[in-house]
Amino acid sequence: MTPEKPKTPTPEPDPTDLTDLTREATLEDRITAALVGAAVGDALGGPVEGYSPDQILERHAGRVHGIVGPWNGDAWRTARPIAPYHKGDGHVTDDTLMTHALIRVYAKVRDHLDAYAIADHLVPDLMTTPRWIPELEAEALPLHRVFLAEKWLVTRLHYGHADPREAGVGNIVNCGAAMYMAPVGLVNAADPRAAYTEALDIAGAHQSSYGREAAAVFAAAVAAATAPGATPDSVVTSCLALAKDGTRTAIEQVCEVARNHTDFESALRPLRAAVAPYDTVGDDYRAPSLGARRPSRLHTIEELPIALGMLLVASGDYRHAVLGAVNYGRDCDSIATMAGALAGALGSPVPEEWSKRVAEASRLDLWEPARTLTAVAGEIHRRDIRRRRAHEAAFAALGGPGCSD
Repeated sequence: MTPEKPKTPTPEPDPTDLTDLTREATLEDRITAALVGAAVGDALGGPVEGYSPDQILERHAGRVHGIVGPWNGDAWRTARPIAPYHKGDGHVTDDTLMTHALIRVYAKVRDHLDAYAIADHLVPDLMTTPRWIPELEAEALPLHRVFLAEKWLVTRLHYGHADPREAGVGNIVNCGAAMYMAPVGLVNAADPRAAYTEALDIAGAHQSSYGREAAAVFAAAVAAATAPGATPDSVVTSCLALAKDGTRTAIEQVCEVARNHTDFESALRPLRAAVAPYDTVGDDYRAPSLGARRPSRLHTIEELPIALGMLLVASGDYRHAVLGAVNYGRDCDSIATMAGALAGALGSPVPEEWSKRVAEASRLDLWEPARTLTAVAGEIHRRDIRRRRAHEAAFAALGGPGCSD
């Protein structure tokens, strides 16, 4: 009797293989994962922000692998340089507060935004409506928590009455605008060029130079990540097709190095070395160089190229990308915010044990902004279709080239 041929065992699923996840994820899934993922990355990076990988390693007796407490423990209220903010224990920072504020603007306007929407809606939101601020453990105006680069919005637009399209000129050039541009990419899902153009307009109220450029490229990256079949490589390709000047060169150089690594530990120093020539802050993050954060066509913010690099190192896996961003140190809450948004938009799930703890600790519903933005994105898309069809009809009536096709 011929023995029965043994059956080939079914291979275990590879948690880093995003093929099925990407195919199955709906727009709502991607918006939710991107926004929740950004908030969780923000919360994980907050307590180690401003420190080096070596300092993080020493402080935590190893790498950070999840939610950790404040750097200075119970002395967080008075310890410098991060007092009086309770960074750690799952608290989100101003990156998430600003992201949620921008979503509220979309919910009010229910259409594409521009710099005037920032003046008309975002600034009043920061100035007039008290909200729960996790790092302050109190209700307060968001204006009282945001950094000086964001307070600039109020100074220039509310008190200075500057033209919103030019109000960012003169502000510190940093990641202030880029850190909350994920909603722009999600509203323009699968259309990186449209996301780039809209974010460039919005960010003009806040930033100039490579800070404004990074905001536009990050929005484009998020839009690219939502496209069916998107991969980390396709996201980077979309960024390189749109990015200008030092931002483009830095992304190219950092991502070239990132492709040589599959583990964030080995990538930490090489990625920093790759971005260093384009970063104006310098090696000592807490003592920036004289030329730091000044306008330039040769430089870039550090956060966006590193976030893209970590996305490549992780092959798009959320946990790996965010932990790489967190352990990179420096402005790692913003790097992890961006890496988390991109991995989530690709369809990589956010660990539930992290998202639940961050939501509870921050006393925020991290899923409500995603539901809101999903509904608004649908409305905007339907409006875009009507506008496009009206233009097509008008162009055809003019006998424009190709109208007979």
